[in-house]
Amino acid sequence: MVGSHYQIPPDFRRIPAQINLSEEALRHAGETDAGSRPALLHPTGVISYRQLAADVARFAGGLQSAGVRRGQRVMVRMTNSPEFAVAFLALVRLGALPVLQNSLATVPEISHVIDACKPVCAITLAEIAEPLRQQSSLFTSRLIVARGAAEGEIAFEDLLHGEPSPAAATDPNEPAFMVYTSGTTGKSKGIVHAHRWIAVLGDSNRLRLPPRENDIVLSTAEWSFIAALGQNLLFPLRNGVQVAMLEGRALPERVLEAIERYRVTLLYSVATVYRRLLATEGFERRFDLSSLRGCNSTGEPLEKATYDEWKRRVGCDIWEHYGISEMQMVFGQGPMIPLRPGSVGVPLPGTRVAILDDDYRPVPVGEVGNLLIGADDPGFFLGYHNDPELTQYTLRRGWYHTGDLARQDDEGYIWIAGRSDDCFKSRGIFVSPVEIESALREHPAVTEACVVARPDREIGNQIRAIVVPRKPEQATQAIADDIKRLLKERVAPYKVPHTIEFADSLPKSAVGKVLRRVLRDTAPPT
Repeated sequence: MVGSHYQIPPDFRRIPAQINLSEEALRHAGETDAGSRPALLHPTGVISYRQLAADVARFAGGLQSAGVRRGQRVMVRMTNSPEFAVAFLALVRLGALPVLQNSLATVPEISHVIDACKPVCAITLAEIAEPLRQQSSLFTSRLIVARGAAEGEIAFEDLLHGEPSPAAATDPNEPAFMVYTSGTTGKSKGIVHAHRWIAVLGDSNRLRLPPRENDIVLSTAEWSFIAALGQNLLFPLRNGVQVAMLEGRALPERVLEAIERYRVTLLYSVATVYRRLLATEGFERRFDLSSLRGCNSTGEPLEKATYDEWKRRVGCDIWEHYGISEMQMVFGQGPMIPLRPGSVGVPLPGTRVAILDDDYRPVPVGEVGNLLIGADDPGFFLGYHNDPELTQYTLRRGWYHTGDLARQDDEGYIWIAGRSDDCFKSRGIFVSPVEIESALREHPAVTEACVVARPDREIGNQIRAIVVPRKPEQATQAIADDIKRLLKERVAPYKVPHTIEFADSLPKSAVGKVLRRVLRDTAPPT
């Protein structure tokens, strides 16, 4: 099997009897040489490992003086910034739980989180503080605001002068932090992770993509998402390499400028961003991207056509990997195994992955089934906050149910077929949108595509494709007909869309995933 290519160290995924996630992330700060190395690269300067560790210890002391105690929950609503890194690590150092909230969340979404987990206070930036200020009465302590605290609020900068606080002696199974799902399928859920998470998933990350001393890591996603929190902040720090920050939205020009300015070696993003970059005419000539040794993609399928064009124009690989908020990363591709464009890779050592039918029986190689992960994995979450029924339902019969459909080839590579609730039948035949979307994006006029069902009284569902053209003038019937001609060469006849529609853009969540339900709701049944 391909997974045997990995060289597994003797202490791989070993969990110590006592571990504090914050101390583990900053374990290099006390080393003579590593302590002076850059840890955080941001638009206005550089912060060394030693300085970051000192700021975290002092801010933890400042939080204690403000009344924050071990076990309490504190909302963190910030864009990627030095303040975010300090606040998160300081709270974890105390044994308090940072509750991560996306900076674009609306007042109702914030209210839902406050009502669900009852944080004692919140930490934010002045430019995005207004939604929290409107609800400040719901906190038992005052807001902590960086870069411009108002009267009655605690200035983030003042807490940096606190008496350094020692790290709490936390148990590996003790809650460390909470993330909230994006809520694309309903109310967002609070996912509680333990201190052990950084040892287990940090080791898996390092095995998949071994760090180099000169690595500079950048993510286009906000750290409120667990994928970016791990890959762009906590794991690089634990590996002793440099973290580059992208503050604000991941617009193509801003991403490219950041890669050039920081000399980024490893980029983490999603397929949508790579497609947007590829749609930026001549970007590989306008920006110096020569520092990149590899890129990573997660969150949604990365089609072979996108990979091939990136490889041709930029020159480096995009390694796809699969993760979930309840764990972070389960399996993936990387430089240690042969690359298979379109696949999300192979299960990482230590993880148990299976593709089973509805009766929990293994499906034959190459056939689609339910993607399940062993529920005993120590990298898994502790549960959904205040929702034991959902926790038990998701983790049942010894498996975590991802809700994804997948197939595995004879070499062990896994290929995602889509969400079980996104797939549908047309003329009684099972249709996987991902396969058709991948073929759609092979057309030179297509930059993005989404396939959804359109209810039909005669055949059950029509196949409806919504396409974003590379240029507005390409949204023509002639192009639609040419796309259909290409598809007839790429997929079975029953998979060719009945309709092809053009759109300026596709609706997306804050993390960049296409909101299929929005597209499904835009067309009446035939």
